[in-house]
This record gives sequence, structure tokens and C-alpha cells, in this order.
Amino acid sequence: MFSGAQISLYPMTDDFVGVILGALGALDPYRDRLRIETDDISTLLVGPPEVLFPAMRDLFVAAAASGKHCVLSAAISRGCPGEPDDPICRSDALGGPVGPLSLRKEAAIAAVREADVTGQPVAVQFSLYVMGTGDHMDEIYGCIDFLKQSGVFDRSKHFCTRLRGDAGAVFSTLNEAFCRFGPGAGHVTLDVTVSANSPTAV
Repeated sequence: MFSGAQISLYPMTDDFVGVILGALGALDPYRDRLRIETDDISTLLVGPPEVLFPAMRDLFVAAAASGKHCVLSAAISRGCPGEPDDPICRSDALGGPVGPLSLRKEAAIAAVREADVTGQPVAVQFSLYVMGTGDHMDEIYGCIDFLKQSGVFDRSKHFCTRLRGDAGAVFSTLNEAFCRFGPGAGHVTLDVTVSANSPTAV
């Protein structure tokens, strides 16, 4: 199954190039498990979710450590029927039996409780899209129920859900939403915006 993310990092500073280049070293531990392609709009990260989400987390935390307002925009997808299978994406997290929704929610909550603590507070808004299944709203409502019990739920907004907390728990929550909801071998996408150090943060 193909899984990956198109990401763009936006530091709100005159030295945005320095912040971005300084943060790229955070991807070094993941480079042997990811395919990385960059152009003038975004960077494509292709690989299994258990590598993809920690890599995005560490990149963003490294950029936010500058103290500047930073935003990460990401379109994350798995199982797109228009993409070829890629061996680098092989994962224990996807493709197997997904089990009853209630058990998946419990497993997701437990995983978030075990998340690494980074010390970097973040705010996120994201939307989950479950494609090509007749019960897609059951999956979305199940995910929303999980989010409300995740410990990082902030509030519902039009078209999305807002999360707030340590980057470790928040990115773990995104990972669980991506992997545990929707069919195990089906097409699921997330539309994600992450922010840190905002001058208008509550």
C-alpha cells in the first residue's frame, strides 16, 4: 500500500530559509525508511505511518525550537488507488484486519497515552476523509469520539477538528486517526495544519 505526505513548512520570519535548513537534520534518523522528494512548493515523504508521523513531528519541533511562529501544512494519504504500491511503505500498522470500531478506539487512546513528550506545545486543525466505503460516516464519527477522549481535543470547528497539546501526543493522535479509522487497505486522507509559537495563541 502507498502511504505518504506532501508537506510544506512555513516559518514566519525573515530568516525562514535558516529555520527550514536548520530543522532538516531532524529527518536524518528517518532517511533510510522514507523516500523524500522536494520541489519549490512542497516536500513529499513516502513511507509507513510509524515512520512518517514521527518524522513530521521531529521536523516541526526542530523548526518551532527557533521560537518563531511556524506552520506545517500537510496532505497525508494512504491506499490511493491512483498510486502504485511501494515496498518502502510496508507497515504492520496497515493492511491487516482492523477489528470492531470500539476496540480500535481503545487501542488508539492507549497509543496516545504512550506518546513521547517533546516539550513543544502545538495547535492543530485537521480533517479525516474516508474514501469509497458506504459506512464512512461511522468511521468518521468513531474517530471524533476517539479524539474527544485523546487528551488533546480542543474543539470542533466547521469542516475540521482542533487539537492542542504537546507535539508528541498531537502527532500520535494524528497517526492513530490515520491508521485506525477507515478500511485497513482502503483510501484515507488527512488535511492537516500545525501551528506553534503563534502570537495570537490563546
